[in-house]
Amino acid sequence: MPPMIKTILVPATGYETDVATFSTAAQIARMFAAHLDVLHVRLDTIEAAVAMTADGGGGALAPGLIEQLEQEVHAGEARAHQLFADFCSRESLEVVTDTAGGTARASVQWHVETGQEARWVAAYGMTADLTVVSRGASVDSTARSILEAVLLETGRPLLVPSASAQVAAAFDRIAIAWKPTPQAARAVALALPFLARAKEIVVMTVEEEEGRRDCADRLVQNLAWHGFTAAAERLTPGPRGAAETLLAAARAKAGLLVLGGYGHGRLREWVFGGFTQRVLADSPLPVLIAH
Repeated sequence: MPPMIKTILVPATGYETDVATFSTAAQIARMFAAHLDVLHVRLDTIEAAVAMTADGGGGALAPGLIEQLEQEVHAGEARAHQLFADFCSRESLEVVTDTAGGTARASVQWHVETGQEARWVAAYGMTADLTVVSRGASVDSTARSILEAVLLETGRPLLVPSASAQVAAAFDRIAIAWKPTPQAARAVALALPFLARAKEIVVMTVEEEEGRRDCADRLVQNLAWHGFTAAAERLTPGPRGAAETLLAAARAKAGLLVLGGYGHGRLREWVFGGFTQRVLADSPLPVLIAH
């Protein structure tokens, strides 16, 4: 049997994007009878105040700055917890405080830490089978830093939901964006729990080099040894480029896209530059990505 997903980490930001993220995570938890760890990270107000003072040229802290930041932090935590409470009620999830023995059905637990959000999410993500993180807005630097931290620092798979909550049944159809790279190979390996439940799997390649045309067929053969039926589909890039060609094809045939994080340039630009960045920004379906 392929490995199962039993623990899922979900950051709680307090923004409305949490709604779709929580919903997608809950559906996956029910698929695998998994446990959800929902993590809210409070800003360290003293650290933030010192940083803001330094950015302003140094000197003494502005009067009342820490108190103002504390009020904003408490308000943000209250919003995040209210969204969490509404989610648990809506999904009828069992809220637990101790999961030492595991549970026979989907459960959820609330966690709060103080400090830098990306670091805490990465720390929790190292011991989670899957992390579900919203892609955020294009100008949301915090969401981007969390995505980067999970992808680069946890060694675990990252699932980025679509803008609206995806129906879990759609995960029965999976597209693999295949390129002969270690990142894509790792993404496929980490996607095995989903692939084992899929009714349709299509291996999509774009802009293949002539010497690598049989690589997708080898992956199809490998999946067959696992008992999975898959088909290869070779795509010719359209006028809008390879990423848009892939997304259009995947949207027509799948409810989940499996992708390796690869690209060009320096490391963080490499992971979120070019092809990968376009897919994450524009994908109309959830993306399971690994580095």
